[in-house]
Amino acid sequence: MSTAPPALRRRARVPLAPYLFLTPGLVLFALFLVVPIGYAVWLSLRGLRISGGGPFGRREEVFVGFENYAAALTSADFLSGFGRLAVYGLIAVPLTLGLALLFALLLDATTTAAKRFSRTAIFIPYAVPGVIASLLWGFLYLPTTSPVSHVTEALGWGPVPFLSGAALFGSVANIAVWGGVGFNMIIIYTSLRGIPSEVQEAARIDGASETQIALRIKVPLVAPALVLTGLFSLIGTLQVYGEPTTLRPMTTSITQTWVPLMTIYRDAFTRDDLPLAAAASVLLALGTLVVSVVLLRLAQRRAFGDAA
Repeated sequence: MSTAPPALRRRARVPLAPYLFLTPGLVLFALFLVVPIGYAVWLSLRGLRISGGGPFGRREEVFVGFENYAAALTSADFLSGFGRLAVYGLIAVPLTLGLALLFALLLDATTTAAKRFSRTAIFIPYAVPGVIASLLWGFLYLPTTSPVSHVTEALGWGPVPFLSGAALFGSVANIAVWGGVGFNMIIIYTSLRGIPSEVQEAARIDGASETQIALRIKVPLVAPALVLTGLFSLIGTLQVYGEPTTLRPMTTSITQTWVPLMTIYRDAFTRDDLPLAAAASVLLALGTLVVSVVLLRLAQRRAFGDAA
């Protein structure tokens, strides 16, 4: 029989309930995230070779080390996709965050009417699936179905080339902006609602206008929410695929390798080179991770610097 005090015996027991509740989530996390990532890394180190020679050679998978990574990093199609992605991001990210912040500040203003309706109307585009949104905007871009082109043709200016030339980047980015503003607005607006009303009332008593309160009090206090939405927008930019793929049958300006994910899809399912596609996917994931960590570190350093 144990002679330890009851309190020590209670502390010595290992609680099983937390582990039992965590087990389903951990199993799903391992099956649908850890295992696929591990398989992609393993596959990226393999390669397809023809053994035996001649017309009766057999295709087999062998270990090739970092050969696929070198091929991906020297692929003109893969690298040029990042250039187009940069132009797309320079349009989509600032517009998405700027409009989201503007709408959130307007909804948080005391003089704004119909806040519930406005909040719902701004958020609704986010509920539309990306493929559906791309189809909707695609038909608005086509010269034969675009109401804008009908007006410009009636004025003698000709159809608007939404899906060609420099306008193509703005047209594709517009779909992401239209669908992403509502989600980011909700995050920023929720952060704005957490600002103590006493701070704003004190500023009003001191004679500050609503614009001054928004720029000098609200925006600095919601900086963490802006960093979070900026990170989401940046990750979404690196993963662009649905919009250009959906618009591709409508124009010849969008190639099969317009963005990196389209190149990865081509290598995997058109050229049947899964190891190369896996290597490019790992590189894209690592790039996204590095950019995210750098952005968070810069935001933390600035926050600590301001606090000091």
